Amino acid sequence: MVADSSKSPVLVVGIGADGWTGMSPAARRAVTDADVVIGSARQLELLDPVDAELIRWPSPMLPALPDLFDRLGSRRVCALASGDPMLFGLGSTLSRVLGPDRIEVVPHQSSVSLACARLRWAIQEVTVISAVGRSWDRLRGVVAPGRRILVLSPDEHGPARVAKVLAELGYRASELTVLEQLGGPGERVTQGRAEGWDGPEGDPLVVVAVHCVADPGTRGLSTVPGLPDDVFENDGQLTKREVRALTLARLEPLPGQLLWDVGAGAGSIAIEWLRADQTCRAIAVEHDETRAARIGRNAAALGVPALDVVVGRAPEALDGLETPSTIFIGGGVTAEGVLPACWSALRPGGRLVANAVTVEAEAVLAAAYADHGGSLTRIEIQRAAPIGGFTGWRPAMPVTQWVVDRP
Repeated sequence: MVADSSKSPVLVVGIGADGWTGMSPAARRAVTDADVVIGSARQLELLDPVDAELIRWPSPMLPALPDLFDRLGSRRVCALASGDPMLFGLGSTLSRVLGPDRIEVVPHQSSVSLACARLRWAIQEVTVISAVGRSWDRLRGVVAPGRRILVLSPDEHGPARVAKVLAELGYRASELTVLEQLGGPGERVTQGRAEGWDGPEGDPLVVVAVHCVADPGTRGLSTVPGLPDDVFENDGQLTKREVRALTLARLEPLPGQLLWDVGAGAGSIAIEWLRADQTCRAIAVEHDETRAARIGRNAAALGVPALDVVVGRAPEALDGLETPSTIFIGGGVTAEGVLPACWSALRPGGRLVANAVTVEAEAVLAAAYADHGGSLTRIEIQRAAPIGGFTGWRPAMPVTQWVVDRP
């Protein structure tokens, strides 16, 4: 979005639980010089008396923002944000809505910095998750033995929710530290374990710190491609573990890139793509409504609830979707128009990977290989299995894989 140079910049000012006394001179000056100060009721109450007009954020906030700032016109506006506005905060939201050139940011200490100071944790070694306006299922994707996590909670129920997720994942022994009103006069710290968590429901302004401890027998799930098949709910339409690992290696997930998973089945390829990096994005296209619902459940259970599931039959369902960086076709290669539509949709420099298990689908890939180049690979997997009183090799169906980059 391009900023409107005729309007005054919006000063986004961080404020902590310590209120006016904890604000920097630059932050105070931004407030006192403003014609309008916008904030939550709690934030506005923390200010010293000012001459500016005080406005509370509308609810719901996001859809109301463009009209709100249009009405304010060229007036000098100060927008209050909790802590550091650029950490899961208001600053990034206003940057998207108004354009980055329209805002100026005056940060405060973040709740993450304060929490790590209290815990003596190195910030660079901590994983930060925000559940403010986001799904709690994101937490499921980062829990791992020994990991240290900070969860930014939207309300006082956060600690109990975190404890519940940890117990469901087999991390009941994990240590929880609940930090309320960090930096303010009402700061309070409560410690306990996920199992049997009975901490009090306290202030809505809370950070939950987790030191993950796996219960005996709990299996950690790596972010390296090739999760066990049994972690996916499926009806048999699943890219099996070994082939999935090889397929993700050829898809080559990179931060920020968008994948189309066409004929997604159980959604395993899109899900593992998203688990590779928290900024990766994916759209799973599946025509069967039952399978599409299953994809959503798998994504939530494996910590990537942001997976966008489109119910529809390709190629028609592809119309209007955001241009992808990478496309995987796991089902429907033989359906008329699917492969040409995917090739046309792929941006220059993008990659397409398609798998085939039938002779008919293999013929389609062979023809595409002849037209566009790339590489063809035959993948054959054999697993040891009992044969009478002995052990022998049972072959899985071979998979033909076509990989091509669009010029």
